[in-house]
Amino acid sequence: QVQLVESGGGSVEAGGSLTLSCEASSGVASRTNYMGWFRQIPGKEREGVVGIYTASGSTNYADSVKGRFTISRDNAKNTVYLQMDSLKPEDTGMYYCAAGLFGPSRELVPPAKVFSYWGQGTQVSVSS
Repeated sequence: QVQLVESGGGSVEAGGSLTLSCEASSGVASRTNYMGWFRQIPGKEREGVVGIYTASGSTNYADSVKGRFTISRDNAKNTVYLQMDSLKPEDTGMYYCAAGLFGPSRELVPPAKVFSYWGQGTQVSVSS
């Protein structure tokens, strides 16, 4: 089975924290080397928020979340985590986990269209 399963979304007040998880099936894990988180609000394109090379742990963060969000991984569980602190209302959206196979060393999260696998999404709502 080839899939990504997200969990951990919810509602929180501004300044609060949430942790998202994304577990990859063994089929996805064996075919990819990079996992990322995207968020989307209705009417807008998916925005790459953060990504991580699963072997090296090298990370990429969007400027809008640097210093507030932290991505980590547990390769034994094929799982990546997104710790979101100091949440703002503009962080509200549907968060999607994605996985792909990319060359080494990049400065930005790759665009959504080049990822091969996607989760079903989990909603994050931040109230002011």
